[in-house]
Amino acid sequence: MPTPDEDTLDLTITGVAHGGVFVARHEGRVVFVSDAIPGETVRARLTDTNKKSFWRAETVEVLEASAHRRPHVWAPADVANAPEDRPGGADFGHIDLAHQRTLKSDVLTDALRRFGGIERAVDVAPVDGETDGLRWRTRVSLHVDDAGNVGPYAARSHRVIPVEQLPLATLPIERAADKLFAGRGDRIDLVQPADGRVRVVNRRAEQDPREQHDVIIETVGDRGFQVDADGFWQVHRGAAATLDAAIRRLLAGDQIDPDAWHLDLYGGVGLFGATVAGLGGTRVTSVESDARATEHAGENLAEWVGARAETARVDRYLRSLVQGASTREKERLSQGVVVLDPPRTGAGRGVVTDLAALSPRTIVYVACDPVALARDLGTFGELGYAAEEIEAFDLFPHSHHLETVALLRRAG
Repeated sequence: MPTPDEDTLDLTITGVAHGGVFVARHEGRVVFVSDAIPGETVRARLTDTNKKSFWRAETVEVLEASAHRRPHVWAPADVANAPEDRPGGADFGHIDLAHQRTLKSDVLTDALRRFGGIERAVDVAPVDGETDGLRWRTRVSLHVDDAGNVGPYAARSHRVIPVEQLPLATLPIERAADKLFAGRGDRIDLVQPADGRVRVVNRRAEQDPREQHDVIIETVGDRGFQVDADGFWQVHRGAAATLDAAIRRLLAGDQIDPDAWHLDLYGGVGLFGATVAGLGGTRVTSVESDARATEHAGENLAEWVGARAETARVDRYLRSLVQGASTREKERLSQGVVVLDPPRTGAGRGVVTDLAALSPRTIVYVACDPVALARDLGTFGELGYAAEEIEAFDLFPHSHHLETVALLRRAG
């Protein structure tokens, strides 16, 4: 058993913080600790003491365990192993599943209050049919080190950890990973689309963008979406359907105007553009900076004559509408629905400000980061949009991540 030394502290964990770490205090200073649970006493090794406002540490021994602690669902990531040997990607895997969702709800609720000025508790719901939170990943990225070892990175590092099991991945992906060799890739992606056949994509740090892409089909209900095997699609096998259903549910009370102009921002291959079009908003523009994704979005939305896909940065596209759209176009935008699904960093004040200037009637914000979401909702609030409904989903069981969908409406 480790014993206290100058690099370790015995700490009582008092709460959970954004980013999959837990809160303790030592002599008045906040310490963010990994692999712990609120209510526990742990022995933690300090890893970063350079900041004045807080330190970081990693649990090396649990002295008083929470009733919610379980053997880690991924044995190599268990606290019994040295921190540097624990693979990353399942930082809540030592916590029982129901309590994971309670903690995620706490993080979201705190973020909404602190960064968005929104006093609202939001429960994090499981995907329909989820029981143990395992075998949901249809996309896995493994890395290759200089010695040819293939595996995930250790938590919070770029050290490759060879593993024999991938319990969050689908079984076909786990079996395919077991047969991998380093090959020529710096990273190896395993993708299992709707047809069930696993694709192996070798990525290199310097990759020729002209290389051929394997195009796959993903499905939501009876609708197919073409996407590159190495392109973006939701990771959880049920995520796309869950989010599509959530948006349909939130918009159920809206009379979608077929003559209005609707936007699908950060649209990828047009998943949410198809949601809005399917509800009657056939004049939809999907905006995405990745040209390959936009090409697919054009095909995926082709059945709606008024739909189109634009390759553009969202900030520049919105700025061009604010500055150059005609009076009639702005009138149509003001009666439309906008769905935005920005990257983890959020949309940001500039995008939110320009979007609010176009004054769409309804906005649906899909977010994978609670703090970025809360900041943007706070900005929307300043500009006259209220978050009427917020739903959250556990699309990443056994990790700290969650997905949130917020419905905003223009005041009046």
